[in-house]
Amino acid sequence: MLTSPNSLKSRKELDAELGGAARAWLDEALAEAAHDAAAASDAPRPEASPYASPPWELRFAAAGRHCGQENADSVRSLLLVEARASLPSVTRLYEQGTAAERRAVLLTLHLLDLGDTALPLIEDALRANDTRLVAAAVGPYAAEHLHAHAWRHAVLKCLFTEVPVTAVARLDDRARGDAELARMLDDFAAERTAAGRPVPEDLRTVLGHARALTAPTGEGGHPADPTAAPAAPAPTEES
Repeated sequence: MLTSPNSLKSRKELDAELGGAARAWLDEALAEAAHDAAAASDAPRPEASPYASPPWELRFAAAGRHCGQENADSVRSLLLVEARASLPSVTRLYEQGTAAERRAVLLTLHLLDLGDTALPLIEDALRANDTRLVAAAVGPYAAEHLHAHAWRHAVLKCLFTEVPVTAVARLDDRARGDAELARMLDDFAAERTAAGRPVPEDLRTVLGHARALTAPTGEGGHPADPTAAPAAPAPTEES
């Protein structure tokens, strides 16, 4: 299952779906997360370890068991937000978590006040072959913070792993007029064609965005088909 940030459920939606026991568990979990956030805003005690795991992090791991796997991403995201999770917390949960727990961290990064400090988690996910992690990694946080070179390779990773480019947040905005991305996509399309393999339709979509400012348009003002043969030159008066 490829989960997008837009598929995360709100607390109200969860309350409507969860049974009484699950709602009570979630109430307690969120209360623990809020308590930890409040405690963190006070002056830290000298003996407190930045690597100690607060109780809500145990709830994070147990979310699927108590609220159902179909709600686990949303519950975990709510916990991270309620706890105002710090970089040590999200890093610990990501590094020690299952693939599902890692995905929830990636889906929530854009909702936390972390600046670009969590980029190593995005970069790690993009090196994985788990398409669920790749899809989560190219969400709003990557769109906001990933540098152009790394973002282009993230798009190519989606094409290689057949992750739908609809998972890429702000694709139109970031790809528009990107000549280097267009060149990389042209090379990828040429390699596929030379190998006798089909060019993914998603590649045409991204290439259309990358050429949007400079490419000649086809009928109806749409970008010309990037895989079509070049049109013959217009006749001159001398021909």
